[in-house]
Amino acid sequence: MKESIAENTKGRWHGKRMHGQLPQKLDEKLVDIEQSYRWLKSGDIKGETESKIVAAQYQAISTNYFKKKILKEEIESKCSGCPILAKNEYLMRHDKVCTHLHYSICKALGIETTYKWYTHIPKPVCEDGDVRELWNQAVHTDREVTGNRTDKIIKNKKEKTCTLIDVATPTDRNVVQKKAEKKLKYKSLCIEIQRMWNLKCTIVPEIIGATAIVTRSLKKNLETVPGKHSIDSLQKTAILGTSHIIRKILQCEA
Repeated sequence: MKESIAENTKGRWHGKRMHGQLPQKLDEKLVDIEQSYRWLKSGDIKGETESKIVAAQYQAISTNYFKKKILKEEIESKCSGCPILAKNEYLMRHDKVCTHLHYSICKALGIETTYKWYTHIPKPVCEDGDVRELWNQAVHTDREVTGNRTDKIIKNKKEKTCTLIDVATPTDRNVVQKKAEKKLKYKSLCIEIQRMWNLKCTIVPEIIGATAIVTRSLKKNLETVPGKHSIDSLQKTAILGTSHIIRKILQCEA
């Protein structure tokens, strides 16, 4: 009976024209549904933040666009300050997730860092023995490539490997697509690195949706990166960044 009630509830949710758009567009074969919604069960996110993220998933944030198109209010739907605001805030959210990953990698490699990850300031180059980690550094190649700068590069001379790590926090509907985009974007760079440095190169996209939607491959991808990485913690970092953006946009439109 419980399963039947759950299925009926899920069916009604999916059938909603607006609120059901997210679940309708999530490919359950590629998206880790259980992990994507674990943050709702953890209880370590404030209720105010939780409600903002759920409202964002349901496309029910009270923006000027929502008021005009859904509530039919006579109001200007555009905010002139939002493009500039969003650009800066999106970058800040992205960098926070990157910093979280960088901190765990440094700890695993024995590189000195701070006690808490959120006070960690990544250095352009970190080195420990045969392992070198590059942060946001361009790779100069003999042949021109479309993408030559990834968030992190880990070179291991002893194992003769090079790992290209790139992070993205896209809208939840684009999580699967973004993973494929990253693979394609850095394919040429990967080939050039293998030729120039004589190292086996792999591309590791780390994609976490703006409201914590993740693919089934994220766990496996993180296992290829040095360090103990908590998907829950990375999701929380992305969610807090998204909540901050929502507050800023609502303040801008007030």
